[in-house]
Amino acid sequence: MTRSCDPAVTGLSVYRVGGAVRDARLGWPVTDTDWVVVGATPEALRRRGFRPVGRDFPVFLHPETHEEYALARTERKAGHGYTGFVVHASPEVTLEEDLARRDLTINAMAETPQGELVDPYGGLADLATRVLRHVSPAFVEDPLRVLRTARFLARYAGLGFTIAEETRELMRQLVQSGELGHLVAERVWVETEKALAEPWPEVYFQALDDCGALAVLMPALAADGEALDEALGRLHRLPEEEEGEALPRWRWARLVEHLDEAERAELAEQLRLPRAYVELARQVSLTRALIAASRRSPLGGGDILAWLDGIDAWRRGERVMPLIRLVSREAPGLAEELALGWRLAAQVLPKTLVEEGFRGGELGQELARRRREAIGAALGVA
Repeated sequence: MTRSCDPAVTGLSVYRVGGAVRDARLGWPVTDTDWVVVGATPEALRRRGFRPVGRDFPVFLHPETHEEYALARTERKAGHGYTGFVVHASPEVTLEEDLARRDLTINAMAETPQGELVDPYGGLADLATRVLRHVSPAFVEDPLRVLRTARFLARYAGLGFTIAEETRELMRQLVQSGELGHLVAERVWVETEKALAEPWPEVYFQALDDCGALAVLMPALAADGEALDEALGRLHRLPEEEEGEALPRWRWARLVEHLDEAERAELAEQLRLPRAYVELARQVSLTRALIAASRRSPLGGGDILAWLDGIDAWRRGERVMPLIRLVSREAPGLAEELALGWRLAAQVLPKTLVEEGFRGGELGQELARRRREAIGAALGVA
């Protein structure tokens, strides 16, 4: 159904805006389409069957397509952080005024349902020259724009995009103003998690580091520049087949694997990390330590058993092979030893020992001894 013959919007001034306009012109996949309605009221949209969903400003879902339609609005800074704005939506707000409040010029383009471009701030030219540039000086009013700009760079860096120097300067100003400190942890993590799923996540952290934001938001990562560079280089060295929903978790785990337990815990608290991210980071850190130990001296059965215990392999066996595939990226020979040791140790079952009469603490001790022995036999060591 085209908008020109859509009865829900017939007679309304509607414009496709934002990402759909930008990505269609880049040849990038368009996943969501948002619309702005100019000259209308909330009551007019409700009468046409639109369902209101916006809490802070008037956003509605189309009765059939469920795409988002927002009334044209302006924003005025009235407090700290990305929520410190007073929103004004009325039929008098023009499309150009609505687009002016957006962060980057490439996100401030619109088009009619027939595909006619409306580009008052030069977004198309910046797409052509591959530049991420702020729309107006009001960029500095919203600290979240520092993270969003870095995230868009993580998406499009491979296409040759860079951040305009004047925009980088505004990002630095936002950091120096202290506004970043008013961002809630959950919102910082939302942007970071999205960036971890982008094609070039390393440039997200590089951009934040360059403007000083990383030291404010993730100080443990920013503390050692050389270690950060090494960590960013690991973001594409992941276990084979680890894609889709698991990809951001693996990238985060590789990013923080060099941090000690206290540093990772502090970072997890600062960002309110989901448990799945915290746990995988711990497993990958233990695996990093095992690889390092193997390079200092040959591993024994006890070393590998301790690693398997540490990752809770006996209850969560599905964790083992992805971590072994990760080891294969760094130490292929060790990965083969781990796979063989795991296979043999997993064959030592508590049920068998119970049938032999072991109980209580003796059962646990004997189970560990036999598993260690099985691993040692696989490695040809004691």
